[in-house]
Amino acid sequence: MAATLGLLLVLAALVRPVATQSTNARPPGSQYSGKAFNFIKVAEDVYIAVGTGALSVVCNAGIIVNENEVMVVDTHISPAAAWALREELKSITTKPVRYVVNTHFHVDHAHGNQIYGPEVEVIGHEFARQRLLAGDSMRGGAYDALIANLPAQLAGLKAKAGAASGAERSKIETQLAVAEQSLAAANSVKPTPPNVTLSQSMTLFRGGREIRLMFLGRGHTGGDVVVFLPRERVAFTGDLQLANTSYMGDSYPAEWADTLERLKALDFDTMVPGHGTPFTDKARITYFQAYLRDFWQQMQTMHAAKVPMAEAEKRLDMSAHAKVYPSVAPPISTRTAVERAYALLDKTAKY
Repeated sequence: MAATLGLLLVLAALVRPVATQSTNARPPGSQYSGKAFNFIKVAEDVYIAVGTGALSVVCNAGIIVNENEVMVVDTHISPAAAWALREELKSITTKPVRYVVNTHFHVDHAHGNQIYGPEVEVIGHEFARQRLLAGDSMRGGAYDALIANLPAQLAGLKAKAGAASGAERSKIETQLAVAEQSLAAANSVKPTPPNVTLSQSMTLFRGGREIRLMFLGRGHTGGDVVVFLPRERVAFTGDLQLANTSYMGDSYPAEWADTLERLKALDFDTMVPGHGTPFTDKARITYFQAYLRDFWQQMQTMHAAKVPMAEAEKRLDMSAHAKVYPSVAPPISTRTAVERAYALLDKTAKY
């Protein structure tokens, strides 16, 4: 299904959350020194915004500068991070942000939505809207790893700072300042869902640019959106495909490899992932497909043999992929990946 800009505006009027309110005020947790982002050009008027470490932003953002406005792909982990991006965008364009795309619902990709007001169309899959409305971005493995553990991290950094001296103490204090800002930013989040949704695809024509928003199937989540620029031959994939393996705690591993086959069929030269640097080698997709199929086969075998979940976590062997993924051969967050697989096989998964 494709939607023209006219239909886009109609849908926006129908589903826009009343609470969304634009603000230029500096949000909590946005104090930092220097630049929060580096902008890397990947095509004409197309960039990737990568965090410098001065402020916790976590994911990459795509920047598409059109004839009259800007589209931002993903809004980072907090209103503070999204605000910083909007401010620093002024270094490359004076055009306003009028479109935002959430590639999926996770905390580190959609928790900056709230800084955008009624003049901005926030677009995402209907699944992402449902999950954000249900509060699912505020719980689960991804949230625990990035946000829930912040108080413990702060306590640990304070203890280290107290025991250190000189240059080491200064380094830890810098890390502590960033962590304190991260906690303040996280506490200001009011999950704000997309106000325009798609179920399969949507195409925008902005000046001479065609922008395709595509749901290729379930994978990293149940509603991953790929942003494809056919003329520029660039695809923004969110966490559906990274240079490394992806978090699997909300995934659909039985379907993910087939979804990636449809991604591989797109005619692009440059892939911009939700984390890490852009790459051009489609073989990375093939590697990850093999990894996913191996993982799912092992999960099915152990589940059918009634191996307890805790034991399955110990037995899972992804060493066959160590040459490609040397640092993650068992997968990132093994426990959450196995828990998710067993919940799907037991048909107890919430979504």
